[in-house]
Amino acid sequence: MNGPAPHLPRLQPYDIGHERYVALLHPETAFWSLVDKDRVEAELCGSELAERFQAQAARFAQEIHALRFELKPSGVYVNPTERCNLDCTYCYIPDTLRRHGSDMPAERLLGALQRLKEYFATVMDGGEGARKPRLIFHGAEPLMNREALFAAIDLFQDDFAFGVQTNGTLLTDAAADFLMQRNVSIGLSLDGPTAPITNATRHTWAGQGVHQHVLRAMERLQGYGSWSVITTCTTENLAHLTDMVELFHRHQVPTCMLNAVRCTLSGARGVKPADGDFARAFIAALERTHELYRETGRKLVVANFANILLAILAPTARRLMCDISPCGGGRAFFALAADGGLFPCSEFIGLPAFEGGNLFTDGVAAALESPAFKEVTGRDVDKFEPCASCPIRHFCGSPCPAEANEMNGGMEKTGAFCQFYEEQVRYALRLIADGKSDDFLWDGWDQGTETVFSAC
Repeated sequence: MNGPAPHLPRLQPYDIGHERYVALLHPETAFWSLVDKDRVEAELCGSELAERFQAQAARFAQEIHALRFELKPSGVYVNPTERCNLDCTYCYIPDTLRRHGSDMPAERLLGALQRLKEYFATVMDGGEGARKPRLIFHGAEPLMNREALFAAIDLFQDDFAFGVQTNGTLLTDAAADFLMQRNVSIGLSLDGPTAPITNATRHTWAGQGVHQHVLRAMERLQGYGSWSVITTCTTENLAHLTDMVELFHRHQVPTCMLNAVRCTLSGARGVKPADGDFARAFIAALERTHELYRETGRKLVVANFANILLAILAPTARRLMCDISPCGGGRAFFALAADGGLFPCSEFIGLPAFEGGNLFTDGVAAALESPAFKEVTGRDVDKFEPCASCPIRHFCGSPCPAEANEMNGGMEKTGAFCQFYEEQVRYALRLIADGKSDDFLWDGWDQGTETVFSAC
């Protein structure tokens, strides 16, 4: 890319399903404004709003261009093992790796973190008080290689902001204490409010359920400031998402994610919900979190939806990088497999064509410039339909590239949940119109942000 395009078309009306307001959008810059329905024509025809937008359009174009094409990695997902003690229906890692794979020995894992530390020193400011690179131990199940993982955290705790994403079954009291004492963020996974629902998609290789194990882990973490729970939304639990958020709120979960099942591998596609059904269940669950907040004063932030809100309110403040094109894979972060292979994102582990090199023989910088990574970082929704004609394409990003490639046949295809993301954006804009958006975001989300345009 040589910079933002100079052509700046007019604002486009966009129906958000609100009784009073319509959104006016400029898709190329992610600019938006909410206007009274009876004022749409006036606002489009030389109004003060249109004039003020045109005066700042070049700035907005440069900001969205920088977000999409000028980021450098600040995080890495590290798989310290290929193995997992669970056989979840929808896992994106091939079952042969999860069942028979190998661990990264402790000495090799420590060497990997040293190399990663050296790489991040070249792309991130390292002065006093500077932000540390984020390192998430990911899976398969990272606690299958617990001793090596804990040794790495102890040795490099001053160099990385650590997190562990675990299925929770191996999170003993001792393991939880170790992680909490070192301020490691902890992510769990739970797919149902009751055991039969959870166990329908998440179970051991022998078919045994894990629901109670995860509930015990949640009880251990109550009161800790840095933990969350992911629910992967499938046909098995779609009717129970409202019950899920009620369970999370009772257990004082500070943040959860109600994630769309990623359909990269065929096993996940058999439990993929229909977009319309998903949107209705998802929004009902969000509404329930709001009711609970109003009743108790305690928020349960649904992080993946909060990120959509941030993409609208403050695009450069978004915390997740799935909902932008190109996505964060290979740009904002990358993934390290247990054998040293480097991939744009953990979603690509198990797809050899997307291995960009090896940390120990090639290095991170070479992987970022590899054809495998460039195929992902070059995915641009401005260049293929139907995304190129979609007014909300920079609030959605047509995720996920691995899913689009494997399920729909190429990088220039949509992901699996186009209508679902559109309904999320409409709902988010309705919340903004009604002055409720802050209730769905983390307290203090706007600290450090700057208001550069206001209709008032």
